[in-house]
Amino acid sequence: MTLNTARTAADRVVLLNPGPVNVHERVKAAIGSPDECHREPEAQDLLATVGRKVTEVCGGDDTHAAVLLTGSGTAALEAVVSSVVPADGRLLVLDNGHYGERLMRIAEVHRIPVLRLEFGWANPIDLDAVDRALAADPGITHVAAVHHETSTGMLNPVGEIGRLVARHGRSLLVDAISSLGAEDLDIVADHVDWCVGTANKCLEGLPGISFVVASRQRFDRLADIPGRTFYLDLHAHYVSQIGKRTPQFTPALQVLRALDEALDLTMAEGVAARKRRYTDRAEAIRAGLRERGIDLLLPPHQRASSITNAYLSNGMTYDELHDGLKLHGYVIYATQEKSAGVFRLANMGQLTADDITGFFAAFDDVVRQHTAAASPSSPVPAEAAAVSR
Repeated sequence: MTLNTARTAADRVVLLNPGPVNVHERVKAAIGSPDECHREPEAQDLLATVGRKVTEVCGGDDTHAAVLLTGSGTAALEAVVSSVVPADGRLLVLDNGHYGERLMRIAEVHRIPVLRLEFGWANPIDLDAVDRALAADPGITHVAAVHHETSTGMLNPVGEIGRLVARHGRSLLVDAISSLGAEDLDIVADHVDWCVGTANKCLEGLPGISFVVASRQRFDRLADIPGRTFYLDLHAHYVSQIGKRTPQFTPALQVLRALDEALDLTMAEGVAARKRRYTDRAEAIRAGLRERGIDLLLPPHQRASSITNAYLSNGMTYDELHDGLKLHGYVIYATQEKSAGVFRLANMGQLTADDITGFFAAFDDVVRQHTAAASPSSPVPAEAAAVSR
């Protein structure tokens, strides 16, 4: 079996899925930090330090705070949606993909009155429609939007949405889970009142920590809103972490230490530089796909810098492409049912130019094997057969 000869160096698996990502060696090393108690001063200092760094990456200052949660990005998203909309409030969800739909579903689970503006997958958000909806319904208190809709790879105009929502005097919640650290986002300049992020995507940390960043004033006001959940009660976490400088529940401390290291790397590189690095990788991926006659889902001006959605080709199913590439050490990602016939290539994390070159060598090999197997008159070469066994 010649599988190892087709794999990347040292059997490294190259993750082309939109998180978790390949991380820096310093981040991997941090996960091996010593055992510790979460009620000790050093753990409390870690919580405060990570919160400060996360706030800075979001564009916040000393008037802002971050609440850290042990859970995926969806945990922080549910904490915000379930905690900030008052009983007499209403949430307007801007939906142009799977994660916009998820915002609506979270609101429905908590029986929060919700109005959904559905634009259709891979369609841009119509700002005029948002303007009309806010003007027509004074009962809307909050608006929720996704910055990077990874189900399609679309980057939504958060700054324009924020200015529009602020002009109407409403509060904006932003799912920045797949954008923070690699896309332009400033919670002050963009009028983002509640910003949700996670460790394991463009911040290049490890999975297990998510967070919410907002002004301290807005966090304080949550005291007047009865809690809808126990573990995800945002105000209770804020009071404990910021007011008492201690976690409310047991956090994933080793993952927090890895995130602390990842944030240092993020801030040293700078978001603008990371965006350029990601854009270079994305352009290499897109050029390689175009050279092979593969169509992309979105026009250039709508694409984020960290993911490319492309149509399946060569008569291959997603499973055939995925499984063939995984044998070579490359993991790609499927799409949801509404984007059938499309696959995703993310370029988040510590990817190199050689990773992209190697991916396309593997891609071409998988296509050759598929074509040969589909043609009775063209037997599969012996070396290809060895890889595919």
